[in-house]
This record gives sequence, structure tokens and C-alpha cells, in this order.
Amino acid sequence: MQKNIFILATSAVLLVSCGKEKTNELTTASGLQTSKFELVTDDGQATHLYTIKNANGMEVCVTNIGGRIVSIWVPDKSGNFRDVVLGFDNIEQYIPVKTNFGAIIGRYGNRIAGGRMTLSNRATYRLRQNDGSNTLHGGGRGFHTRYFNIEQPDSATLVCKYLSKNNEEGFPGDMMVTVNYSLSNDNALHIDYEAEANQSTVVNLTNHSYFNLSGDPHNTILDHLLFVDANDYTPTNEELIPTGIIAKVKGTPLDFTTAKAIGEQINDTTFEAIKFGKGYDHNFVLNKPGDINQLAAKLISPTTGIALEVYTTEPGIQVYTGNSLDGTEVGKNGIAYNYRTAVCLETQHFPNSPNIPSFPTTELFPDSIYQTKTIYKFSIE
Repeated sequence: MQKNIFILATSAVLLVSCGKEKTNELTTASGLQTSKFELVTDDGQATHLYTIKNANGMEVCVTNIGGRIVSIWVPDKSGNFRDVVLGFDNIEQYIPVKTNFGAIIGRYGNRIAGGRMTLSNRATYRLRQNDGSNTLHGGGRGFHTRYFNIEQPDSATLVCKYLSKNNEEGFPGDMMVTVNYSLSNDNALHIDYEAEANQSTVVNLTNHSYFNLSGDPHNTILDHLLFVDANDYTPTNEELIPTGIIAKVKGTPLDFTTAKAIGEQINDTTFEAIKFGKGYDHNFVLNKPGDINQLAAKLISPTTGIALEVYTTEPGIQVYTGNSLDGTEVGKNGIAYNYRTAVCLETQHFPNSPNIPSFPTTELFPDSIYQTKTIYKFSIE
């Protein structure tokens, strides 16, 4: 690794405004006012809204707090464009960081039991606990709270960088993270993740976008049809920590190997996993891990005809159905985000992998590079 790979001025944010003066009042296709995302915080951080587009009019907006996807603007079956992710229309609501809407999650997506992990060199580390006694999504000050430096090399690409310092939330080593967002003309959002560290650590990056393909979060996602190419899942205890067992989905409410409505069995609490997750909040073991050309999951809104296909090099995908949304967060267009008005499809390695040797490893060594890719492709069904 080059010595200068970790030289990053974390207090500086590169403001790119697509060739426009930032003093102009710009409005994105999805209706976001860019001026509402421009702020210098009390700690001197500058915030901004970045916009990428493709030739079909698809648009994705991102802010540098957490590298968060703020909006995804895609056409429905009638040719009308809709914003299909939850988020806020101003930067102030992102700064308290009460939610993970659209964020890059790290260093470790999902849970690590007891806020404790042991690496292959037998070194044990205590992590910040923020989910009871466990560490969730990298800790309370995980990547979703951090300021990414963002560059825009062209109208369809964003390059987001962040230097995670040694002992941040208890994780060892300096780790340089690069996340590329790019739009292709087949209406696919490509997310390419890369990381390097100067000592052994763990990494499990994902994106935490909340999807509602109806384009109207007044609606729940219970009518959305979901397919997941997974014959297995990782059962958990009551704290949603995997037991280490790989179990079959066949004959359970977690069987999405044939597409079905999310609401069909979401309340079947006679099945322990549904009771523990308070709905769907489960890691599915993908049948074809590592193959970016294989469909991992597919989500369809029967109302709008918008379909979302997920492709990934990851071995798992967490399906979370917004079970903690309770209407206290008021998002874009003044809409309160209520119970189960979105679903997350978080591509990932398995929860608590650092403590379960039989799971695919998440350890990153100083002489290696972490690379993974996920594609969210939109179409009309």
C-alpha cells in the first residue's frame, strides 16, 4: 500500500455543482432544492447535494453526510417519474442521524455480538455498543454519521471517500474507503466498494436505502412482490444475533424463492424468526454468491409496475421491512414515515461473522484490498 493512501483531509469536502454556481437556486428532477443541502456545520464541515443522471432521465441524489442516497427518480408503467426511496428534503434532518436512510454502512453492516470480536491473529477488540449490548452498523458513530469527500468526474458518477481512523468505534487500523456510485443507461445504479487498511481489521460495507416502489410512502410495502434467490437463511436469537446455524427457508414465511407479497406471511409470529424480527429482518444466504450476473433479489410494486432487480458479489442479503418506522420521522413532501412503508435490501456478509468461523470471513489484511459490487437495476414489469 502506498504510504500516502491514508493522507486525507477529513475536514475538507469537495463541493461539485455540475457546472452551476452554488448560489443559484437549483431544483433536482425529483424536486429537491440544492440550497437546502448547503450548510457549514458547527464543526466546520461543509455539506452539499450531488446529482447524477443517465440518458433516460433517471436521477440519483446523494449528500456527503454518510454518502447517503437522498432520492432515486425512475419512471413507472405510465411513463411518470417517481422517487422510490425514503429520505429528507433538507440537510438539517440528516445531521441528528436518527436513521440510516440511504447511508453507506460501515465499518461493519449489521450486528456484532456483545460489541466484541476476535481476529485470526487472536487479537480481541471491544467495539462501541449501540444496540443493547451489541454493535449495530458500525456503532453509534459509524459511517452513516461521517462526512465523505465526494468528487464528480462526470454527470453519471460520484466517487465518495472516507478515512476511518484507528480505533474508530473500537475497530483497529486506519482504513481508506472508496464508494463509487454510477448510473448506466439501462437504469441501473452501480455501487462499487473498495477498502484498504494498514493493519488487520474487519469490513462489511452495504447501503441502507429504504425502498417504496409505489413512489408514495403513504402506502406500505406489504403489497410489493418479493423474490430472493436463497434456499437458506441464518437463524438468530432474540437480539437478532445469528446462532451459527444455516437453515432452510422451505416451508417457512421466509421462503421467497417464488415471488410473493411481502405482507402475505409477515405477521406469522408462530414462526420464531418472524417473532424475533417483528416482521422481516433476516439475512438470506444467496444461492449463487460472488456472481454479479446472477439475480439475487427482485422487488415489484403492482401499483406502479416499477421493478427493482438486485445483483451482488456478496454472499448474503438482509431483508428489512421498516418494522421500526413509527411516523416520528417526517420526510420529503411532508410525509410521515410510518410502520412498514419501506423495505431495505442490504447486500452483505453475514451478521456476527467475526465471531462465527464457519461464516464467510470479513477480515481484511493489510496486504489485501476489499472489493465488492452491488447493482440496483430498475425497470417496468
